[in-house]
Amino acid sequence: MKLARDTWLVFQRQVLLMWRTPIWIVIGITQPVFYLLLFAPLLKQVLGPMGATSYAEAYQIYVPGLLAVLCIFGGLFTGFSLLGELKAGIIERSRVTPVSRLALLLGRALRETLGLLVQAVIITLVALPFGLRVDPASLLLAYVLLGLLALMTSAISYGIALALPNDAAMAPVVNTIAQPIGLLSGTLLPMALAPMWLQRAAEWNPFYWAVEGMRALFSGHPGDSVVWQGLLIVAVLTTAAVFYSARLFSARIR
Repeated sequence: MKLARDTWLVFQRQVLLMWRTPIWIVIGITQPVFYLLLFAPLLKQVLGPMGATSYAEAYQIYVPGLLAVLCIFGGLFTGFSLLGELKAGIIERSRVTPVSRLALLLGRALRETLGLLVQAVIITLVALPFGLRVDPASLLLAYVLLGLLALMTSAISYGIALALPNDAAMAPVVNTIAQPIGLLSGTLLPMALAPMWLQRAAEWNPFYWAVEGMRALFSGHPGDSVVWQGLLIVAVLTTAAVFYSARLFSARIR
C-alpha cells in the first residue's frame, strides 16, 4: 500500500513537471508524424506481398510499427532526464525522504510511459484520415502492450544511466543498443519481407514479438497467439527491468 501511495505521489509531481513543458510532447511526435505523412504512402507497393492492396491496408501494417518505434526509442532515451536530476542533486536530496526507493524510480518511469502513450494516441488520430481502421477493443489492448513496452525501455534506460561511470558514455551505449533492436524488430517494414536467416534472428529479439502482436491487433486479430506471446514476454521483461533498475537506484542514493 505504501509503495502504491509513494509511486502515485512521485508520478503526480513528475506529470506536473511534464505539463509545465508540453513542448517535449510536440517534439516527440514531430518525427513520427513526418514518417507517417512522407514515408508511409510509399509502402503500398512494398507491402503488396503482405496483402496491402490499398493505402489504408498499408497504414494498418505500418502504423503499429511506428508506434512501437516511438516507445522503444523514446523510452531508451529517457535516461538522459535522470542524468540531469543526478547532476542537479535532486536524486541525492531524496535520501532524506521516507519515500520508497522503488517508488522514486517507478513514478518517473510511469511519467515517461504516460508521455509516450499520449504521443501514440495523437499519431493514431493523425493516421485515421489516411484510412487507418482499428477495432476499439483491439486498440486499447495495443495501448496496453505499448505501455508495457514504454515502461520496460524507460526502466532499461534508467538502469543504463545509473550503471555508467560517466555521462558521456550514455548516448553511444543507447544508440548501440537501440539500432539493432529497431532493425531486428521489424518496426519500419515487417520481417516477413526479410530473408529467412534474418527472420530467424529476429525471433530472438523480444521487441519483435511486441511489434508482431501490435500488427495482429491493428489487423483485427486479438486472439492471435502472437498477441499473447508478445504481452507475456514484454510483461516479464518489464518486471525484471523495473526491479533491476530499482536496485541500482537504491544503491545510488543509499
